[in-house]
Amino acid sequence: MTPRAGLLLHPTSLPSGVIDTDVERLIDWVADSGLGIWQMLPLTPPHDDLSPYQSLSAFAMNPALLPGAWQQQFVEADFQAYLQSPPAWLEDFALFCVLKSMHNQASWSDWPDPYKYRDSAALAAFTDAHQPAMMTIKRQQFALSQRWQAIKEYANAKQIELFGDLPIFVAFDSADVWAHPQEFLLDEYLQPSFVTGVPPDYFSETGQRWGNPHYNWPYMQQTGFQWWLDRMGQSFALFDLVRIDHFRGLEASWYIPASEPTAMNGEWRNVPGETLLAQIMSTYPEATLVAEDLGIITPEVVALKKAFDLPGMAVLQFGFSGLPDNPHAPTSLETRSVVYTGTHDNDTSLGWFNSLAPDTQHWVRGQLPDGGDMPWPLIACAVASPAERVIVPMQDWLGLGAEARMNTPGTIEHNWLWRFDWSDLPDDLAPRIRDLVAGHGRV
Repeated sequence: MTPRAGLLLHPTSLPSGVIDTDVERLIDWVADSGLGIWQMLPLTPPHDDLSPYQSLSAFAMNPALLPGAWQQQFVEADFQAYLQSPPAWLEDFALFCVLKSMHNQASWSDWPDPYKYRDSAALAAFTDAHQPAMMTIKRQQFALSQRWQAIKEYANAKQIELFGDLPIFVAFDSADVWAHPQEFLLDEYLQPSFVTGVPPDYFSETGQRWGNPHYNWPYMQQTGFQWWLDRMGQSFALFDLVRIDHFRGLEASWYIPASEPTAMNGEWRNVPGETLLAQIMSTYPEATLVAEDLGIITPEVVALKKAFDLPGMAVLQFGFSGLPDNPHAPTSLETRSVVYTGTHDNDTSLGWFNSLAPDTQHWVRGQLPDGGDMPWPLIACAVASPAERVIVPMQDWLGLGAEARMNTPGTIEHNWLWRFDWSDLPDDLAPRIRDLVAGHGRV
């Protein structure tokens, strides 16, 4: 493939924060800059903490992305046709949202038993009584799907790929777990028996307890992984390529007993990721997947990635430990990979560099090409790498500091809120980017 470069920007970081005409303006700017990829975070509806990685649904799109005047472009006849053959998840999602609203946004596990345990008569009566509210949610999802297909067509016409992100696990308080409890490891009271996370490491002495329910892999295998195939099909309809977050979880996952308050006491268990990936590739042979393989990766995970010829990731901010086997070091970057200056979980590259001690800054600059003020030397290093794809967060293209950070893992405030303004883009930025990427054959 022809090497390409792109940007990382979630739609909520557009000046308007929604998918209005800002989207076409951004795509035009991306094209003028000689970039060919727009990567974003999951488009699914978040909980109150706004994290796109803990969503109310693994399938639905976030209605907060709709512009205020979205109903003015609504075509009722098209919507009625959509309802004749709706997505399989739509009815459960609409019902879930209205039930959640009627119960003060409480988790479904705290609803009255007839709703919690999905008593068919109770759900039918509730559905009959709340048709208008459910229909509003269905209209939103239809409008989102229509708008996104228009966005995808516009981007693809300008030779720009849309790059999506798929969290490997789903939130317990989601329409997916409520509607399909058999797909997850739940006890007789529909509570998780084990939850997800990662064990203690250099960064955390108690590990990370994420709290998502684990999948019921034997059941999923019996059904031919249909839930996964439906989910992947939804993603491939929205995006040209898709990143699987926490890819190592498809080889083995850290199982923490739900009663444990931290991630310290758990165990690694193998999961049938190879069988799943084979089924996905067989069903969607044209699909392009990227493995998020950051962190401590075992030989088994590397083998799984290579078995399906999936590109992995490298993050240049992690590349200056001085250790000889650092896969993120500028001298270690591989062709079959996606190289980033930083990700949504990192500080901006300027913020990261400014946090380093002066002697470390001097040493880092010595490993990078002379590209002017930071973060441009880091960007130039990424663009000059052998990687088939290079992604630079918009904050780095704009040269912004720590005040523009998108997310700080382990914190719950001031995340996912950053937006740029069109006035942040100097007139000479697009030509500067175009000259840089063209000079390295990324066209």
